[in-house]
Amino acid sequence: MIRILKNIRDIYLVKIKWRKYDIGEGFHAGARVRLWAKNKIKIGKDFYIGRDSQIESDCVIGDYVIFGNKVAIVGKYDHNFQQVGVPVRHAMQIRDKSYNWKGAETKPVIIGNDVWVGYGVIIMSGVRIGDGAIIAAGSIVVKDVEPYTIYGGIPAKKIRDRFEDTAALDNHIQLLKQYTRT
Repeated sequence: MIRILKNIRDIYLVKIKWRKYDIGEGFHAGARVRLWAKNKIKIGKDFYIGRDSQIESDCVIGDYVIFGNKVAIVGKYDHNFQQVGVPVRHAMQIRDKSYNWKGAETKPVIIGNDVWVGYGVIIMSGVRIGDGAIIAAGSIVVKDVEPYTIYGGIPAKKIRDRFEDTAALDNHIQLLKQYTRT
């Protein structure tokens, strides 16, 4: 019964609440998740976003991606903190239709397939996270992340490759191709 209710909730979120975004099959959102983008959010199939997470930036997310709880994708320039004579609290912001400061030109976040973003990670707008990457809990991602690597820290830096050797990586990629066809 609980599973049925979760499925109904996910259908409501995709088909009604967030219908203006392009969300693939198999989407699941935990409690208190927020999505907002000035222009576009595109999410691939079988995406999971944990509770208390938020996407507040344009982004494209691949297939088979998992976000832990309290993950945030946020813009670098969402408020015009250089607006002379106006407190930041009242300055122009990206949600304003006439907003034309740096945030209006920010590139989207691009997240590849088979990515795991750990608990409490913050990803800044304009970042690319390659296929198969893992972002360690509590990290802040301000620069691009290489495919099939593990990044962590503040700011996030490469810790190591995801697989022990290239043979394991090659095998994973081949098996993943078969897995995604089913």
